[in-house]
Amino acid sequence: MAKKENIIASVLAFEKKLVPSDGYFYGTNWNNRAEQTALKLIPKSVRGTISNRLKPAVAGDPMKLNAEVEKANLQTVDACALGEHQDTLKVGFTLKVLGGVENPSACNNETFLKSYHAVAQKYIENYGFTELAKRYALNIANARFLWRNRVGAEKIDVVVTVNDQEAVTFNAFDYPLHGFDHADGQVQNLANQIASALKGELPYLLIKVEAYALVGKGQEVYPSEELVLDKGKGEKSKILYQVNDVAAMHSQKLGNALRTIDTWYPEFDEKKTAIAIEPYGAVTNLGKAYRTPKDKKDFFTLFDKYALGEALENAEQEHYVMAVLVRGGVFGQSSKD
Repeated sequence: MAKKENIIASVLAFEKKLVPSDGYFYGTNWNNRAEQTALKLIPKSVRGTISNRLKPAVAGDPMKLNAEVEKANLQTVDACALGEHQDTLKVGFTLKVLGGVENPSACNNETFLKSYHAVAQKYIENYGFTELAKRYALNIANARFLWRNRVGAEKIDVVVTVNDQEAVTFNAFDYPLHGFDHADGQVQNLANQIASALKGELPYLLIKVEAYALVGKGQEVYPSEELVLDKGKGEKSKILYQVNDVAAMHSQKLGNALRTIDTWYPEFDEKKTAIAIEPYGAVTNLGKAYRTPKDKKDFFTLFDKYALGEALENAEQEHYVMAVLVRGGVFGQSSKD
């Protein structure tokens, strides 16, 4: 009998099933949202102070420290802010939900494909993506996708339009960021439609999302920051994202927020914080992987068992595995191992 490690396809890929657009930034007023203007980036040239950690020899010598502090820290940076008479940020994007998780976009092993397809069909029959869909819906309702723009906002309304249906408005602060047990009728209705699309029962699901955050007149807002790999002697030390002169947020950043539903990783009881669905539970700003092969809680360890028909410990592990497949990616096993 062939070893299980040789049954896993060496070419295996899944297309993502939650497909957000970029998020566009507009300025408006809470009590008059009809008037909206696209927000543009504002270049600023500033003279900063030396604030980085210095070498002990410099920090311990007052003369050297004074000499270092006297140096001008000149910077040109991008910024973005509401207009003088605007108090509300609007962020708008669309989210397309696709079905077909049971069918990889690429797979070169027919035996594995048949086994995985049967397992995926069984998951759909047993759970119907209802748990995952509820969590995605809650992350739309709670405006997690606003990231830093959510902090300090006085009020946040999230207006959701599904296909051509009537728009529904959520008060973002009614829904917690790290708990997924509370789902009222509006959230459940949205979740049901997302689940139907993931199961393939709906041929088309497009969700239009518009978030309005009351942050204060003229306040700074925060589009995505561009990662510039080779800054060299570039003009700016911070470059923000824009599309056709409109400040914007990366679709990848929106997608990361929507899939921040993993409360099943080993340390959740201690952290009480949901993390994004990732194969190794990676949280880059903490420099930590919460799902390691050593603990056998990572995606690949669980997927290799699950896809070949072995039972996992509980439903939570099944939800996690399927959520990674909804995320999409390349998961083949190298034939050189």
